[in-house]
Amino acid sequence: MAVAAVAAAGPWESGQRTAERSYAAARDRQLAAAAHPVPTRHAAPAPPSAAPVLEPVGPAPSQAAGAGDPLAARLDQLMAGPDLGPVRTGAVIDVTTGRLLYGHRPTTATTPASITKLATAVAALGTLGPQHRLTTTVVTTAPGRVVLVGGGDPTLELGGLADDTAAALKARGTRSVRLAYDTSYFAGPALHPIGTNENLAPVTALMVREGRENDSSSGPADRYDDPAGEAAQSFAQLLRARGIAVTGAPAEGSGAGGTRLAAHVSAPLSDLVERMLTNSDNDLAEALARQVARATGRPATFAGGAAAVRAALSRYGVPIGGAVFADGSGLDHADRLSPETVARVLALAGAAGHPELRSVLTGLPVAAFTGTLASRFHGSPAAGLIRAKTGTLTGTNTIAGTTVLADGRLVAFCFMTQGAPAPLPAESTLDHLATTLT
Repeated sequence: MAVAAVAAAGPWESGQRTAERSYAAARDRQLAAAAHPVPTRHAAPAPPSAAPVLEPVGPAPSQAAGAGDPLAARLDQLMAGPDLGPVRTGAVIDVTTGRLLYGHRPTTATTPASITKLATAVAALGTLGPQHRLTTTVVTTAPGRVVLVGGGDPTLELGGLADDTAAALKARGTRSVRLAYDTSYFAGPALHPIGTNENLAPVTALMVREGRENDSSSGPADRYDDPAGEAAQSFAQLLRARGIAVTGAPAEGSGAGGTRLAAHVSAPLSDLVERMLTNSDNDLAEALARQVARATGRPATFAGGAAAVRAALSRYGVPIGGAVFADGSGLDHADRLSPETVARVLALAGAAGHPELRSVLTGLPVAAFTGTLASRFHGSPAAGLIRAKTGTLTGTNTIAGTTVLADGRLVAFCFMTQGAPAPLPAESTLDHLATTLT
């Protein structure tokens, strides 16, 4: 039944199973070888200053537990199983002490897939603060001209913003407008290197419900080719329904220097991070990477976001030897992370000195219950105990999260494999590793 369900559902998380098959095979062979008050919806508090970087993570121990350690023996036995690919790596870290409890080529960096979102989450929370919100505005730049200005919020809903805009226009005696829309908050290519994909809309600063063509809120869905243009068209219709005539078709334009009429703010960043991790939301991941880029003076592009995430981990003292960041979501096969880097990102989020990062842990799916783990770990004694983020691309299977050992220790773990013969047995072995650890 599981095999049939996967076949019916189509490609895995990347949405590229067929297109990437030859690429993945070649890559695996290589790896094996080597300022006036206006109405504001959900009014935001004053933007917080960037969360301070406190103590860095201590230097990584060079050795894990001794050769006679029963934990290492049991995990090594699973690591040697036939269902993992030629490259298999892992790390387990005691969150309290920072000690490496287990390592299987722990510093070898390979394709992480969606567990890249853990790094994006830490970068966003550490740079912007958990209470930061994303703001979409409507401004007027000339009599009868209104501009919808995107603020990089992929979760945007327009109803309340249209209410407030119509009310502000009527208060000014304006009943007819020309509508423009401004996407300049983000820059660079909107299309991810994987191309048009049901797992990610073109990345733009203005979109409604992640550019989805249906009413879904998570998972794969057909996306609009021009999410910003669709958002502007929808906003024009909403204004008309509220008694404001909109002449002509919305066109791209600048809102610079305009007078604000209304604004909509997103949920707090901590909530957005939880949603991103629970649902493995690629649109939020790429938007947050660009937000970090803007906040640190970098271009709001794929490259700028990737550089900003890397810099944020460095500021926290996370070891990033061999790491490569190509995007914020992990959809790019060019991304590289080691299991120790990922485990230390999780340990950092659980450290007593970094409460600003706590939603990284609370956003992790719960084994057999929530998010992308709702269909995994059923019948496992670790069901409900493990919280973890998974990653799946063609030829790549990963899992990283936290669990509590029998003696009460909180540990962070990451297990990764490349080039497995089949994805489902590989996932099962990764789940077995996490269960055995628990």
